[in-house]
Amino acid sequence: MPSTDTLTPHRPGVADFYAVNRGGGLFSEALSQRIGAVIALVASRTGTKPTTLTLINLLLGIAVSTVLVLRAQDGTDAITPAYGLLALLGWQFAYALDCADGQLARVTGQGSLAGARIDILCDVASQILLVTALVAIGRPPLWLGALFAGSWMVNLVTSVLATSDKAASMVTSTSLPVRLVKLVRDYGAVIFVAGLVLTLAPALTIWFIAAFTVVNFGFLLASIAFTARTAYRS
Repeated sequence: MPSTDTLTPHRPGVADFYAVNRGGGLFSEALSQRIGAVIALVASRTGTKPTTLTLINLLLGIAVSTVLVLRAQDGTDAITPAYGLLALLGWQFAYALDCADGQLARVTGQGSLAGARIDILCDVASQILLVTALVAIGRPPLWLGALFAGSWMVNLVTSVLATSDKAASMVTSTSLPVRLVKLVRDYGAVIFVAGLVLTLAPALTIWFIAAFTVVNFGFLLASIAFTARTAYRS
């Protein structure tokens, strides 16, 4: 007589979904990917498709950023702590959904090329609105706003490139000090800090914009130098 274990299929739990996460950095792995695993579990039990999570992520991100843009028309002072919390929690939950769709697809075998493409396209769309919200609130000079928008896309482009089989890290160490330094490149950590700034001191948003721009362009230049050296050696 076959055992009960043979007859009963394994139902994945939170640990199964978290085990297939794609990282993202110390903050993302500690918080965003864990929340994503819970969302993925609920989605698997309710028959929700990964693309549905992707589209909810998009709609939530657009809604939060649009509210902030409209509010910012009345000036930086109009961004009260309530609006800052909306950004902090709304952007974080949208990112957790972004983590969850990939976990759900990998564990349940629902991954597809079209699903991966729409995930990237939705990320681009929602992040354009997020950048627009920060620029609308911070009101930087035109040249800085343009540099900030361009540098923000460095995060997205490099995250896509990191999924390539030929991807290489400039600093391969996984020690805690190195991972702490890499928090400046962790999307979950970046939007957390942005949300905190909007909640506690929205007038400092322009300084967040300036600091992020400097860090990301520094990373871009270092990446170009590192990749060029690797290309010459190959």
